Amino acid sequence: MNKTWIIFKREYLTRVKKKSFLLLTLLTPLLFAGIMFLPAYLANRESQEEHKVAVLDRSALFLGELNDSKSTNFHFIQQEEFDDVKDNLKDNEYYALLEIPENIISANRVIVYSHKQINLDVKNHIDDELEGNLENKKRTELIERVGVPDLEEQLNNTRTSISVETIKLTEDGKGKKGSTEIAMGIGFAAGFLIYMFVFIYGSMVMRGVTEEKQNRIVEIIISSAKPIQLMMGKIIGLAAVGLTQFLIWVILMGGIFIGAKSMFIDEDAMQQMAQSQSVMMSNNEATAQIMENIEPDKIQQFYEQIQGINFTQIIFLFLVYFLLGYLLYSSLMAAVASAVDSEEDMNQFMIPITVPLIAAIIILTNVIKNPEGSLAFWASHIPFTSPIIMMVRIPFGVPWYEILISIAILAASTFGAIWMAAKIYRTGILMYGKKPSWKELGKWLTYKS
Repeated sequence: MNKTWIIFKREYLTRVKKKSFLLLTLLTPLLFAGIMFLPAYLANRESQEEHKVAVLDRSALFLGELNDSKSTNFHFIQQEEFDDVKDNLKDNEYYALLEIPENIISANRVIVYSHKQINLDVKNHIDDELEGNLENKKRTELIERVGVPDLEEQLNNTRTSISVETIKLTEDGKGKKGSTEIAMGIGFAAGFLIYMFVFIYGSMVMRGVTEEKQNRIVEIIISSAKPIQLMMGKIIGLAAVGLTQFLIWVILMGGIFIGAKSMFIDEDAMQQMAQSQSVMMSNNEATAQIMENIEPDKIQQFYEQIQGINFTQIIFLFLVYFLLGYLLYSSLMAAVASAVDSEEDMNQFMIPITVPLIAAIIILTNVIKNPEGSLAFWASHIPFTSPIIMMVRIPFGVPWYEILISIAILAASTFGAIWMAAKIYRTGILMYGKKPSWKELGKWLTYKS
């Protein structure tokens, strides 16, 4: 046991002290946070930049009717100014020139002139303002032509907007806000992380065994340590490296998450808004109806929904499935690496081992869409796919007895894989110059210690 610890410590310290490990561990959460929050921050910052748009309304239907936004400021011009503004867009104060034709009601088409392609915020605001105003004018014209009393009110009553809010009920009957989209995202991320960790660190074990065998270093090590001690020390050492990296990621992502919350959500402003809304709703019944239809802040809603996720359960089960899945695959990879002399001879043995991992990633999308289906159920209990598929299902809610059965099957399979790998490793690590077959590997399992 002491020799296993020495090998474990060497494998662990050698890798965690590498600059590449430190850089990858620290930069990955920052990169992930950048992908999530930087676009929103930049979009919010850029949307505050004002763009002045000249408008020539040949139809005379929109004069004074177009509302400005943070990114777009409309300025109506006369016909005699049109050519001068159009010819000098590059040098004058206008960002773009909007031309509204006389037959806008029938044509449903306008022209925007600009020296460069206009940005999406400006384009969307122009679309929204023109479509909204044009729709209102057509409705007004229809109401006047039909002559039906209260037609506009009746048409307004037909407009329907459904907001689906999910509430997850706990065993004590209490409810927490949930989100299918957030559960899908967390499930996909957890499953893919399991796949990535198992594949990366399992490959490290395989390459380490291959290098030691090719360099004949293993012959020296075997003289002072048993093969099983060497194999388990290497496997457990790399498992500790993976756990260290994951725990650092959890701490950093938690800090980034809290920092992003304080950056994007002003708690005092939200509290004042809630108080003002309650006062307005209590004083005016019409205002109350309007306020009920206002969509809540998306970021605030996201943080409320994410609080309904049981992260303690997810992190704990992630560690369990990562350890068992990693031990299962890394022991098989170590056995294969010990049985061959070169990486080229490894392909015939590696394909059957990696196919289940790849299959789990392939069916991952279907499992996310239907986490309660038969495919998801069986794939989360088959030991070669359960570490990935069960982690995809857990954010949606899985009964504890299913989780326990899955872990029990995976643990039993892992111990069986370690036993077989130790048998193959003991014989293959000192064998050179021969390409073993599957039949010969089977014989090695029957050799007595």
